[in-house]
Amino acid sequence: MAFILVAHLDPTHVNLLPELLQKKTKMKVQHIADGMHVEPDCVFVIPPNKDLIILHGTLHLMDLKQPRGANLPIDSFFRSLALDQGSNAVCIILSGTGTDGTLGLKAIKGEVGMVMVQDEESAKYDGMPRSAIATGLVDYVSPPDKMHYQLLKYIKHASHKFSPRIVPIEGPIPSALQKIYVLLRTRTNHDFSLYKKNTICRRIERRMSVHQIDDIADYVHYLQESDREIGILFKELLIGVTNFLRDPDAWEILLKDCLPKMLKSKPENYTIRVWVPGCSSGEEAYSMAIILHECMNKLKRHFNVQIFGTDIDEDAINFARSGLYPGSIVADIGAGRLKRYFTKEDDGQFRIKKLIREMLVFAPQNVIKDPPFTKLDLISCRNLLIYLGQDLQKRLLPIFHYSLNVNGILFLGSSETVGQASGYFASINKKWKIFRSDGSAHGVPHILDFPTNIPVRDTVEILVPDTIRKAEELSAFQLVETILQQSDAPPCAIIDELSNVVYIHGRTGRFLEPAEGKVSLNILEMARDGLKSELASAIRQVAKHKQEVNHRGLLVEYNGGNLSIDLIVKPILEQTIMRGLTMVVFQELKSKPGQRPIVRHKVKKKGKSAEELERELQYTRENLQTTIEELETSNEELKSTNEELQGGSGFEFKRRYYLTG
Repeated sequence: MAFILVAHLDPTHVNLLPELLQKKTKMKVQHIADGMHVEPDCVFVIPPNKDLIILHGTLHLMDLKQPRGANLPIDSFFRSLALDQGSNAVCIILSGTGTDGTLGLKAIKGEVGMVMVQDEESAKYDGMPRSAIATGLVDYVSPPDKMHYQLLKYIKHASHKFSPRIVPIEGPIPSALQKIYVLLRTRTNHDFSLYKKNTICRRIERRMSVHQIDDIADYVHYLQESDREIGILFKELLIGVTNFLRDPDAWEILLKDCLPKMLKSKPENYTIRVWVPGCSSGEEAYSMAIILHECMNKLKRHFNVQIFGTDIDEDAINFARSGLYPGSIVADIGAGRLKRYFTKEDDGQFRIKKLIREMLVFAPQNVIKDPPFTKLDLISCRNLLIYLGQDLQKRLLPIFHYSLNVNGILFLGSSETVGQASGYFASINKKWKIFRSDGSAHGVPHILDFPTNIPVRDTVEILVPDTIRKAEELSAFQLVETILQQSDAPPCAIIDELSNVVYIHGRTGRFLEPAEGKVSLNILEMARDGLKSELASAIRQVAKHKQEVNHRGLLVEYNGGNLSIDLIVKPILEQTIMRGLTMVVFQELKSKPGQRPIVRHKVKKKGKSAEELERELQYTRENLQTTIEELETSNEELKSTNEELQGGSGFEFKRRYYLTG
């Protein structure tokens, strides 16, 4: 082994670290010089004010693009080490502040290397260890004085050449591997049997090395006894190398050429729909949002943007939803974009800004067996296909073609291609694997291999809306929750088109209470006295005119008195996913400092006042008008349907009725 130390060094002081280390080891310790070749049983120490990469076992020093505090050379070195040494790479993260090393360790794991981290208890500064451990990708956590034992055991086992390999590259799948597939499917509900066998085997071998297990049959027994190990193996199989704007030249082509041509042809108020399958922790999806935002600014045109980021790893989806990333992303994003699109947190991490976050919806989805999104303008599927076998690729690419609008863009990774599905796509840029959906699609079969094996048009009509709608709604409400919790928003409720409450923020018990009898979520039935008629009127006005409605100084009966509140009802227009939903805000009027809360005690009355009767009459009139309008709309829809049936094929109607029934 060779040891390379990338430490936080003060560029204004003389670096005595090699001399200090030499007193503690018999190995040769030396400053790294540019072009120095790595040798075993030596320690190499990075000099101050330099970045470090490794290529073919040779160390190269690079000038820092930014001050050391922003550059974080450990991540760039880990990335180059992963690419250069693959499964031979070992990354060890010790005590330190910030989140340095977190992005780099993901690259190491992506190439099936090993990760070891100092435990937080023994670390003087636990920022780096804590951030690394939070990824869930660390193989060993221990104090420094125990690390060398584990390291030697691991290296001894990992360097052992399995003879024969646990699974041959070609030929039938051995029984032991099939059992692993079954255990994974039982535990996670995901089938890896059609993933690339070589990739699966490398990950299994690495887990066996971590536990010093030589026989795959023994590893199967270990999996049977350990749900935790099955979960870890599942995570290992999903690891993919990702970062913001990966392959910057490819994104530049997209920004300067492909997207402008696509957007120029779109009408005003058009909604751009993008799907990022296998989005992992969200970097690719956010990159797409940033590029689209920049493109719209350059064209001086605004569109609604809907980006769906999906992945089978729910932990990764939850991470992506948070929009919070370590400080080391500056190496990928650049200072300009970082300032425009991110906000720096107190702990040094960066959170994506609201104007970008609102473009995205993240949801768990298995791209292989779950229905796809449709009517898309762009699919960005970078470095997912390389993990899938040929059979899966043959099934997936035609589905991508169906999901895209005519002339929609397919954006693949630099090592991927459409292969035998070339009849579906025309090349836009061969080098960076950007394709256009071919409307003619010569040689395209009429039936695609969806999970149900139903002809694709009926499958999409029946399965997609409900599945995708639920995923979109779930993610949308999580976004609403995040936004509301980060602001000083008053109590409010979000209701659907039937006035049923679908989300509540804050304490609304002073304004709403469950009605007697059968449980109902209808906000009008839950509204306290003094609120119902104005609330009903406001909801109808918002539904009709799509504009905010305010009622000031309402008196709401509560706890023997009247609360004075402002009622604000407004449509949710910013989120296309949530169109049709309405936000009801209860703004309680606050008393002045030193003054008691505004609670006017009610006076008992024998009957209702003329004002109350007038409000109820107005409420009834508006309800009647709404019913009439809905009835007219239904009649028009029935009339259109009848005309279509008379002019269309009876067989087609029966087929659709059977499928939907």
